[in-house]
Amino acid sequence: MHFDIFTLFPTMFAGPFDESIIRRALDKALISICLHNIRDFTTDRHHICDDTPYGGGGGMIMKPEPIIRAVETVLTHPAGWSLAPEDIYVNLPPWTPEQPAALPADTPIILLTPQGRPLTQRVVAELAQSSRLALICGRYEGIDERVRTIVTDEISIGDYVISGGELAAMIIVDAVTRLLPGALGYALGAHQDSHSPGLDGLLEGPQYTRPPIFRGHSVPSILLSGHHANVDRWRREQALLRTLSQRPELLLRATLSPKDLAFLKLHGWTPPA
Repeated sequence: MHFDIFTLFPTMFAGPFDESIIRRALDKALISICLHNIRDFTTDRHHICDDTPYGGGGGMIMKPEPIIRAVETVLTHPAGWSLAPEDIYVNLPPWTPEQPAALPADTPIILLTPQGRPLTQRVVAELAQSSRLALICGRYEGIDERVRTIVTDEISIGDYVISGGELAAMIIVDAVTRLLPGALGYALGAHQDSHSPGLDGLLEGPQYTRPPIFRGHSVPSILLSGHHANVDRWRREQALLRTLSQRPELLLRATLSPKDLAFLKLHGWTPPA
């Protein structure tokens, strides 16, 4: 899996991409990441990437030319290509503003925006089927609307606004990487996470480790019983209870067995008619 990330602030990614699961995935060549500074693709004297909005209003708008030139230039090269430092500003590959480039149809070009479809585990699983993703990080008041002429998808990490798309890009890289074979120490770890297929979209129930007693709270005896079938059923019931308590709306689209439905009914929940 290869990620092309288009941003005005590439140094923001240094810490998150240098640690833990993403770092190990990079070291094992399960993923590769190229950070492309949008400003590097400007040719004007002051390398301007934003301007005031037509019609007035506060804030600055990211200009279309630097973004589109960066995306079209990168995506018409093989995965892993990036602009050499000595070529920044002065020796850019040829590009014609009036002529759209032929972009690869199998590479989603994703604009990270609060106006996009919500990022869910289902969307993450969908993205993980691609071999290459392009992530555009907006900034300031937003992007020029004409950037959307090259965008194939728009994704939001929630109904709130942050300062730019960089944090959203980090979240997508992390969430997608977790689903790749070999990325986690336990092969079924991601499959059994909250919202994942292994839990039928439910939330994961409580987890325990040593010590067996802490501040008067004991590990449930069933987890110490060694009876795997009973442990599995207890975990299923705890996932149902956790979902009922924290996110009951998820039960409406979860895959529930007759035993699940009977258990939930005992705890006061029945599916709407």
